[in-house]
Amino acid sequence: MSFHRFFSALLLIGISIAFASCSKNIYKDNNKAHKKAVKEATAFIREIPKTKAELDYDTLSITDEWVGTTNFSIRKPNYVIIHHTAQDSLKQTIITFTVSRTQVSSHYVVGRDGEIVQMLNDYLRSWHAGSGRWGNDTDLNSASIGIELDNNGSEPFTNAQIESLLVLLKRLKWKYGIPTANFIGHSDIAPSRKVDPSTYFPWRKLAEEGYGLWYDEAEVFPIIPPLDYTSIPLENSDYLPKETVDPILALRIIGYDVSDPKAAIRSFKLHFIQRDIESELTETDKRILDSLYKKYL
Repeated sequence: MSFHRFFSALLLIGISIAFASCSKNIYKDNNKAHKKAVKEATAFIREIPKTKAELDYDTLSITDEWVGTTNFSIRKPNYVIIHHTAQDSLKQTIITFTVSRTQVSSHYVVGRDGEIVQMLNDYLRSWHAGSGRWGNDTDLNSASIGIELDNNGSEPFTNAQIESLLVLLKRLKWKYGIPTANFIGHSDIAPSRKVDPSTYFPWRKLAEEGYGLWYDEAEVFPIIPPLDYTSIPLENSDYLPKETVDPILALRIIGYDVSDPKAAIRSFKLHFIQRDIESELTETDKRILDSLYKKYL
């Protein structure tokens, strides 16, 4: 019996080691293909342009002389764009981002349990923003880092996920000097196409930590003294008179593409109001917008 127990234990250990080995190497082929792709991409950077003489004065040659300079650097990310995956698991998203036919990727994916998976060097251009626009920038892929949160779009984000996201954002902001205002969502840059990271995303919490801007609640919901002179907050300021800037102009100042005003309003409400996103701007919404656009001037 002791031999059988020993043999069973040995077999169990062997299976565990084999399983662990397989688990560690599950993305071995993907990583190998990634290294090959990086090598091919960086070959263009390492290439020394040929002069007219070297090209035998080909009609397409333009360089008379090549003189190399050491005064250069590689791309510096200036935005962080947050998405939700609209899928059901971290594993599913990784497959989506590693299959070439999808033509989509992201620098980071944050799982529901807080696991951070990095899929691309920060200095490389990820394919996550599409044909989005923010202000005058029409190539957000070249100027941003993409972060995907494992979330199907119809559920709250987990505490572990948001805490890991905050750690990641802290590192990115410090390393690249990304301005506070430049932490935005996919729906912000693509109003007519995208709704991520959904109304469940805690933009206010991020803003409190220094990642993205938020409106001044005391300005939007002022405290007024009632007849007994004890201060109470105004719960609804829809009827509180105040002149506000033209909403479409304010949205454009913030950065929204206003070529489709209805879509721009929806994206604004998705980020800053997070309710009734398909409705028109209420007076309170306009006051929030008025409080915000000044921060982007």
